Amino acid sequence: MTAFNYNELLKKAKDSIETGRVSEDRFKLPEAEIFYEGNTSVIKNFDKISDAVNREPDQILKYLLGGLGTAGERDGGRVVFQGKIPANSIQEKLKDYINIFVMCSECGKPDTHLVKKGRTTMVRCDACGAIRPLKSQKINVSRQQRVKIEEGNTYDVTIKDIGKKGDGVAFIDKYIIYVPGVVKGSAVKVKIVKISGTVAFADIVSS
Repeated sequence: MTAFNYNELLKKAKDSIETGRVSEDRFKLPEAEIFYEGNTSVIKNFDKISDAVNREPDQILKYLLGGLGTAGERDGGRVVFQGKIPANSIQEKLKDYINIFVMCSECGKPDTHLVKKGRTTMVRCDACGAIRPLKSQKINVSRQQRVKIEEGNTYDVTIKDIGKKGDGVAFIDKYIIYVPGVVKGSAVKVKIVKISGTVAFADIVSS
């Protein structure tokens, strides 16, 4: 009799563990459907993404604009950014937003909402009850000085990504700058050789 009860309890314990694993994996961020129109980058399904994470679209957009260093606006259920921004850069910033504003730091679930306590915005988890202030996780957003770049001038930039043609991609305010012969993550001084709208082409300045 004792052995039977033990086996039955063991089976229930295993079932509960597997059920927990399924619930933890249920959250899937919709992949951003990105395409390009002229000199703009478009997230086609932005409304579905904001619905999935249960956050205000304007708040998500504000974070993306700051992180990507560009200008943009909502257009119905989609978002339009100035410049041709690499798709993986957009995806990475969306994941950063989820980690900071959505996921619970205690149980790792997305069942959270934002609440205000005085001047502080808090993330409260409906699943485990944990609560944390947003300021405890600083947003890693590079805030470039507002400038109007000009041909012939030099600027210090950080290469954020590598474009399809192998050129490095950097950002200054609304401008996307392509720089040949660099690696991702490098900090370089460049000279602007050509500007077309919000897209610029530059060469590394010799030391």
